[in-house]
Amino acid sequence: MAKTFKIKKGDQVEVIAGDDKGTVAQVLEVLTKKDAVIVAGCKIAKKAIKPTEQNKEGGFEDKEMPIHISNVKKVEA
Repeated sequence: MAKTFKIKKGDQVEVIAGDDKGTVAQVLEVLTKKDAVIVAGCKIAKKAIKPTEQNKEGGFEDKEMPIHISNVKKVEA
């Protein structure tokens, strides 16, 4: 059976635990298999990028990482 959450893509949420505690931002993606959400501008990590045909230089990219759904709460707009 598929899991359902009260938080959907596009909702405004507040981070209630972790380094980004108190941040209010929009949900970019809901990961039901991991019970997690990706929130815009929260839990940023640097990811290494290999050089490719399109990106000759390679380098690093800032990427939002998943936050467990229990660590966010929906904010009524």
